[in-house]
Amino acid sequence: MLLIGAEIAIDHSPWCVEDSLQELALLADTAGLEVVGSVAQKLTHPFPKFFIGPGKVREVAALREQLNYDLIIFDDELTPGQIRNLEKELNTAVLDRTALILDIFAQHARTHEGRLQVELAQYEYLLPRLRRQWSHLERQAGTSGGTSAGGVVGLRGPGETQLEIDRRLIDRRIAWLKEQLANVHRHRELYRKRRRRNGIPVIALVGYTNAGKSTLLNALSGADVHTEDQLFATLDPTTRQIELPGGQQVLLTDTVGFIQKLPTQLVAAFRATLEEISEANLLLHVLDITHPNAQEQAQTVEMTLAELGVTNKPILTVLNKVDSITGVDEAEVGCLAEELGMPSDYIAVSAQRAWGLETLLTRVEAALAEMMAPLDALIPYNRNDLVALWHERGLVECEEFEAEGTHIQGRLPSALTSQFAHFANGKPKKPGSK
Repeated sequence: MLLIGAEIAIDHSPWCVEDSLQELALLADTAGLEVVGSVAQKLTHPFPKFFIGPGKVREVAALREQLNYDLIIFDDELTPGQIRNLEKELNTAVLDRTALILDIFAQHARTHEGRLQVELAQYEYLLPRLRRQWSHLERQAGTSGGTSAGGVVGLRGPGETQLEIDRRLIDRRIAWLKEQLANVHRHRELYRKRRRRNGIPVIALVGYTNAGKSTLLNALSGADVHTEDQLFATLDPTTRQIELPGGQQVLLTDTVGFIQKLPTQLVAAFRATLEEISEANLLLHVLDITHPNAQEQAQTVEMTLAELGVTNKPILTVLNKVDSITGVDEAEVGCLAEELGMPSDYIAVSAQRAWGLETLLTRVEAALAEMMAPLDALIPYNRNDLVALWHERGLVECEEFEAEGTHIQGRLPSALTSQFAHFANGKPKKPGSK
């Protein structure tokens, strides 16, 4: 398999073509393909016919005998016409980056929802490319069994081409998949409404693929979410309840990793998954501090979050895999973080070795506290259920046991404050009083 990349002048990506091709090679390896070589070209703009220039196409053709490749993968999304022209010119199969990622997603989707999302993305990608599947467009359906004069009466005429039949079948399948995912969305929305009423804060783990988000979720919650040193090892969202140092219960959600040039079909198809990010109270941006392209990965995550419209959410930057840094020297981590332009309030952790997790949880607790409403209440002893709720959902700063009840000062999610209204300001109130 041969990889082809292009550095386009109008592209404002922070990635250089060499690093992007290295990532494409990792994607190919994840898909079980063997890379035999790579070719790159600098372009002012893509060529309409082949994406790359005609001279580069001839160069790629000449490499066939030397490298013996049987597949070419482009590091960009190609139009159906470009794929068709390249396959005709080079006499070999051609894939683009989107098709490769879709194939990886199909391999890794484990839940019913994940499989629906991947199938939808595949069909929406395939639909405009159907023509290359059927070069024999003159083939007709509905004309068999006729006579030489043009067929049985009532069945004469051109009928439907196989291409039209396939399009109609795929359109029906896409409509069905969207309906199923809409049902998933409705169920998730009901769950989220109940979660909001209960005042349970939600923290979403976001970051580049293979940054260690699932490993961090396992380390913080004791879960056994599948982890693997591969791109897109996790596709399906996983949520676990964890307890912060002060006793507050929160939900921690692992989400699908981001990647540069994320296909638009995937962003749309994974709406139900990515909604977890937009619904979260706090985002933890997990970054592999040891990756040679850590800065580019961080910028890609920021750009993707902007595309999803969630730039206004509070974010804590978590620098993961610090155990790979020699001696795990804090000064060295600090210098590296400064070089990469990381926020000064980052938290350095090793999810693999469970280092720095207490500091991380403390910072999460403090960040959530800033979003809660301050409250001072005297709760009668016959309402100890409210005391327990405060400990579970809020932050207790001071607690004293007095003759009339439990006097608590602290913070609570705004969704819960109405339940404590009768006991606010340190004095129990009679029902109906203001």
